[in-house]
Amino acid sequence: MATKKEAKKGKISYGAESIQVLEGLDPVRKRPGMYIGTTGLEGLHHLIWEIFDNSRDEAMGGFADDIEVALLPGNRIRVVDNGRGIPVDIHAKTKVSALETIMTTLHAGGKFGGDGYKFSGGLHGVGISVMNALSVKVRAEVHRDGAYHLQEYKEGGKPLAKVKKLGASKKHGTIITFEADPLIFPEIEYNFKTIVDHLRQQAYLVSGMRITIIDAREYEGTITDTETFYLRELKLETPSKTFYFDGGLKSLVAFENRHQKPVHKRIFHIEKEHTAPEGSGQQDVQVEVALQYVDDISSRVVAYANNIYNPEGGMHITGFKTALTRTVNNYVKKANIKGVDGAFTGDDVLEGLTVVVSVKLQEIQFEGQTKAKLGSVEARGAVEAVFSAAFSEFLEENPNEAKQIINKSVLAMRARKAAKAAKDSVLRKGALDGMTLPGKLSDCQSNSAEDTELFIVEGDSAGGTAKSGRDRKTQAILPLRGKILNVERARLDRMLGSEQIKNVVVALGTAIGDTFDISKLRYHKIIIATDADVDGEHIQTLMLTLFYRYFRELIDGGFLYIAQPPLYKIKKGKKIQYFYTETEKVEYEKINGVSEGGANIQRYKGLGEMNAEELWETTMDPEHRILKQVTIDDSREADRVFDMLMGTDVSGRKTFIQSHAKEATLDI
Repeated sequence: MATKKEAKKGKISYGAESIQVLEGLDPVRKRPGMYIGTTGLEGLHHLIWEIFDNSRDEAMGGFADDIEVALLPGNRIRVVDNGRGIPVDIHAKTKVSALETIMTTLHAGGKFGGDGYKFSGGLHGVGISVMNALSVKVRAEVHRDGAYHLQEYKEGGKPLAKVKKLGASKKHGTIITFEADPLIFPEIEYNFKTIVDHLRQQAYLVSGMRITIIDAREYEGTITDTETFYLRELKLETPSKTFYFDGGLKSLVAFENRHQKPVHKRIFHIEKEHTAPEGSGQQDVQVEVALQYVDDISSRVVAYANNIYNPEGGMHITGFKTALTRTVNNYVKKANIKGVDGAFTGDDVLEGLTVVVSVKLQEIQFEGQTKAKLGSVEARGAVEAVFSAAFSEFLEENPNEAKQIINKSVLAMRARKAAKAAKDSVLRKGALDGMTLPGKLSDCQSNSAEDTELFIVEGDSAGGTAKSGRDRKTQAILPLRGKILNVERARLDRMLGSEQIKNVVVALGTAIGDTFDISKLRYHKIIIATDADVDGEHIQTLMLTLFYRYFRELIDGGFLYIAQPPLYKIKKGKKIQYFYTETEKVEYEKINGVSEGGANIQRYKGLGEMNAEELWETTMDPEHRILKQVTIDDSREADRVFDMLMGTDVSGRKTFIQSHAKEATLDI
């Protein structure tokens, strides 16, 4: 790289030869994150979604109804549909087959108008070509027009030869088999459950579409996939799942609420196409909404656009929330319902709500290739109009359901007002500026949030040790007395009545609820440090529930960590070593035979058993400690797990624990 001095002296030229031109699929390999978000496991799975989405779009258009996704030995993925089959005739512009054009050209596909698709999840036309670019091997098989065609590609999406016609076929559809490139993806490990969960949702969204997922990675026999259309025809003895739903979004809402107690039994559902006003320049939007309230204080708002999951919502969710608040308030006013003290806020009517909002547009705009957020403006007005009219009619025609929904919102309103009073009392002026910090808190000397960290430790004993062993300049200590309140079903006013939780809230400095302000966070590392036993893990789970439900932004911002104290200390002579897992300790003993050599082995049951020096060396010293950053890969799955573990569904929790028992680490 040139220095400023060299540039000034004219030693560096900047002309046409300085401009790098990336052709074909080279830009994808150069900057894969621009196309799939990340080269981590999420991006790896995104390759499957891109291929599946093409098959699903065929089903959305009424051209397919049977899709199979198979995980094969050698990290290969195979996706099959019985759609029309990708065209194989010569493309007029590219002078190669349409199949090769789609597989090797960015922004090429049947999703840019014309008669290819009315609705599709693809926006940029890069999905299948991006998969090809980021794979070492790809095999595309097409059955259409009475023939079977094949084309294969090597690293970076380069075709090995032109499309070959291999023979006659009575089938129709496309088979794509690919192997992700290990030079792009540092870890290639597909998660069967992740794939199953994602494709289950898709089965709800396209009524009458059958989806089969097969995990044949460990299959030791011969898989003659060249001669087989659907691998299920081989009847492999491997794990598999099949989904088929006729109920659409109503079935999806029922599934989301399977561990909840419904407030009203009848699930609201509307599916209607909204016609844009003539001359508005906007497009028609197909709108589908299903919802049901449950006895919970959290809401579950799930959004889809052209069957693509939008974890960050978008215009359709904005339109829904506006319409929901207005419609409920209008109903209360029109029906002259007593006992409602003022107008409901958006939070009041969202409490306990499970809703799925799905829109379909011919020309769709997402924010980013990963399609996390819908940007199409017309979706907002379409959802507002369709949902307002239908939900008003639902409330009027179902007075019992309407009464239960209003009563639920009234409880939320009263809790909101009680919580505000509690917050005003607890977080009074000055409390967040360090003037009335908790007496239990041993604060650090530095006022720079970027450089400081807060250890939330279990018990006064560990707290005392941590205070003695810490770096007073940058490390603050807040000891907790026993197990904190389970906040999964506790409202904010009750939470703030808990001294332990109040201490955490004030120490963080961000406030809570609608007054939360992440810019006022007093420490940029929040570290949960508990004992390595059952009680410690329970306290850890209670703390994670608190942060997930009320301080989610701290998790998303990467501020929350879990300390990993050692389980063992082995001392032989003057040599001391710490071991953080049972496996590490056993392996060390096998290699060194330290048990026979008179070594001193100490098993730590709690942080309080360590002296200040040991705690610093193993758990608090930034140079040597092990911290686990808390992240959320799947918000909906995380929500379900917290519901299961910390909610009131005892039978569901028992089933969950039994089914996951093998994954647990036991402390005996």
